[in-house]
Amino acid sequence: MKKTIRDFDLRGKKVIIRVDFNVPIENGKIIDDNRIVESLKTINYAIDNGAKVILMSHLGRIKTDEDKENNSLEPVAFRLSELLNKEVIFVDETRGDLLEQEINRLDKGEVLLMENTRFEDLNGKKESSNDPELGAYWASLGDIYINDAFGTSHRSHASNVGIASHLPNGIGFLIEKELDNLDMAITNPEHPFTVILGGSKVSDKIGVIEHLVDKADYILIGGGMMFTFLKAQGYEIGKSLLDEESLEFCKEMLNKYPNKIILPVDCVCANELSDNSITRASKINDIHKDELGLDICLGTIDLFETYLKLSKTIVWNGPLGAFEYEKFKNGTYEICSILSELDSKVIIGGGDTAAAAIKFGFKDSYTHISTGGGASLELLEGKELPGIAIIDEKSVSYTHLRAHETELHL
Repeated sequence: MKKTIRDFDLRGKKVIIRVDFNVPIENGKIIDDNRIVESLKTINYAIDNGAKVILMSHLGRIKTDEDKENNSLEPVAFRLSELLNKEVIFVDETRGDLLEQEINRLDKGEVLLMENTRFEDLNGKKESSNDPELGAYWASLGDIYINDAFGTSHRSHASNVGIASHLPNGIGFLIEKELDNLDMAITNPEHPFTVILGGSKVSDKIGVIEHLVDKADYILIGGGMMFTFLKAQGYEIGKSLLDEESLEFCKEMLNKYPNKIILPVDCVCANELSDNSITRASKINDIHKDELGLDICLGTIDLFETYLKLSKTIVWNGPLGAFEYEKFKNGTYEICSILSELDSKVIIGGGDTAAAAIKFGFKDSYTHISTGGGASLELLEGKELPGIAIIDEKSVSYTHLRAHETELHL
């Protein structure tokens, strides 16, 4: 069990919190502040407990000086000030005298946000390659390190693994929630346990399928990846997405788990991926050679609903069609709607799936929507996340003490 922010006396301490403020910004305005909102519990806890709060985050990818102009965290500082109802000091530097002076001026309960950590990538990718000197420097700015950026925890960067290697450390409430929901759902699910997998390529999900196929009762396949499975069964798929390198894997899985892997029975076809295209509903044995399959259709939605209504635990990773287009959003929308009405534990695995669920108005409809696409995918694959693996474990005696305290309060 990892140490958390609750395990430290924060009063008067300079607490570095790695958050995930990688939010979409257009013309200087934040389009979706969900990741900022999700960080508030940890930040407010640090404020309320008298910490001098130092926030770090990346934003976008930085390869040129022009990228720096478009990816400053200054708009985030402004929005965070509104959400916290207090000033957030913004320092447009990632190192140097100004940053150090402003940090040393911090009083208990004050908050400082430094500039985009990936600005350091312009000089030899020092952030993304976990440069030892940079990690040590950033660690020298604080007394305690808290990782609450689940979305980057599958990467070994200077702002997570690097800093944590030098300071007493723990996780924040967001990562704790992610682990409690995602990790627990796949290690100890209540059965029937159903996994929904979509997205474009089978190769992106091989690790998930291999890790979960023996744990799950059913795996429902949709999205672009469904056509590689259908091709493996011998169906004509026209110009639909085909992950040819994964064909043998699909054949093997279908032969080994014929009653567990559930494929669509129909799809929405079109001659092109466009909202102006002419569409038609097609059985999977009637896809024309000049067509693309771009969404699941009504028969498949009904089929999937049958399995979902039986399920006690459901994990979903990958949209079931090209939901960004009005004509091909229905399958993903309808599954979102069906899941919202269930009493089951429903976990949405970040990335495009989370974006779709939020876009369609289901943000508060499920047990948990992950904030990390790549990180949640790697957890579903059973991989260790470097940004979390580096965090100190609670001592056995401390864990027993907390358990005893819980018993006393029952």
